[in-house]
Parts: sequence; structure tokens; C-alpha cells
Amino acid sequence: METKNIEEKSQTIEKKPLEKVCIICAKGSIEDVYATLVMANGAVMEGIETNVFFTFFGLDGITKKSMNHLHTATTGNPAMKMPGGLPFPTMLGGLPGVESAVSGMMRKQMEELDIPPVDEFLEMITAGGGTIYACKLAVDMFKLKQEDLSDEVDSIITIGQFYELCDGDRTQIIFT
Repeated sequence: METKNIEEKSQTIEKKPLEKVCIICAKGSIEDVYATLVMANGAVMEGIETNVFFTFFGLDGITKKSMNHLHTATTGNPAMKMPGGLPFPTMLGGLPGVESAVSGMMRKQMEELDIPPVDEFLEMITAGGGTIYACKLAVDMFKLKQEDLSDEVDSIITIGQFYELCDGDRTQIIFT
């Protein structure tokens, strides 16, 4: 009896699709920036209004000199595994050249999967209708200018302005 009641209720509830996503990228590691880009690109491809806000170290993902040279965190990363699935010894991550080697391996694997570099990913997102923003506070703090950032960055805005963009029903704010 109770199961039927739940089924009847679920049939009467109208599903309302997501209309807008606002994604905040605050970390500059390769895995964090790419998580942001993959989610943003997926939203654009689904026809969802997409706003992406890069702040603090996430600015590395949209800064011309660093965006295609991101690194992965090898120390303090409990998810880091060695080939074969064994845990990556944290003390190895601090050795000279280890972070660069691991980051290079990760970029190679991404290339083999035909995952585009950051600059191309940003172009895909904006070409699909998504909008990329930089955080004014972080830009000022790191003494950056608009010309230091990817040409795909629409503008440098405050967090308050970003929240205004996130207004409305059926909107999700995602923090990566």
C-alpha cells in the first residue's frame, strides 16, 4: 500500500530541469582546473547557462603563462596512487622532479584520451555560450591585469557580482 502511494506521488511531481550552473574554481592543480572545465563544458553541451568564476589559485587555470602548465599535487594527496594502485608515498612527492614527472604523466594520459589543453577547453566553453570570469580580489592580490588572463575571460568581477549572475530558480552553485 505504501509503495503505491510513493509511486503515485512521484508521478504527480513535475520535474524541472536545471537552467543555470555557476562554478567556482579556487584551486590551481591540474585535477581541480580540469574538473571545473569538464563540468562547465558538460553544462554548455546540455544547453545549461554556464558561468565559471576563477578565484585565488584557481586563477592559474586562466592565466596565460600558467594555464597550459598546471601541476598535480603529489604531497598531501591521499588519492594519489602509483602504477598498480598502490598508495603514493607522501615523502616521494617532495623529491625534486617528482611533481613535474607525475604532472607530465597525467598530461600525457589526458592527451591520449583526446582531452584538450586548458586554452582549447576555455575556447570550447565560451564558443558554446558559457562565460568565464576572474575574481577581482584575487586578481588584485596577485597583481594581475586583464591582459595576463586568457582571451576567453569575459571580465574581472567581484564575488557579489558573481552571486548576482547566480540568481534565479533552478540554479546550482558548484565549488571545485
